[in-house]
Amino acid sequence: MAGILANEKGNVYIDKEVVAKIASQAAMECYGLVGMASKNKSTGIVELLQGPNGSKGVKVDIAEETVSIELFVIIQYGTKISVVADNIIDRVKYYVENQTGLKVSKIDINVQGVRVQK
Repeated sequence: MAGILANEKGNVYIDKEVVAKIASQAAMECYGLVGMASKNKSTGIVELLQGPNGSKGVKVDIAEETVSIELFVIIQYGTKISVVADNIIDRVKYYVENQTGLKVSKIDINVQGVRVQK
């Protein structure tokens, strides 16, 4: 289902993929985030997604004018996971609400892995 914004001149329909791309781009700007993650269903191995494929690590549910977002992420080793998650939540909520006009009701962060830099 798409998000619907109605006004006196008509309706605006916002697809889930648009919200997922906005959320992915907003999250990627956060310090401590390596990238979005996608789990291969056949092997169970987590894959790092970057660039245009980042929205595959985002699940969006839209109900009328509210949005629920679930992000699957990989965090940089040495950063505090709770702080990085809070920053992601704040930034994603701000960007999605300001760019779409839809109200964000919930954002869940699923940490799929930690990346160690050599």
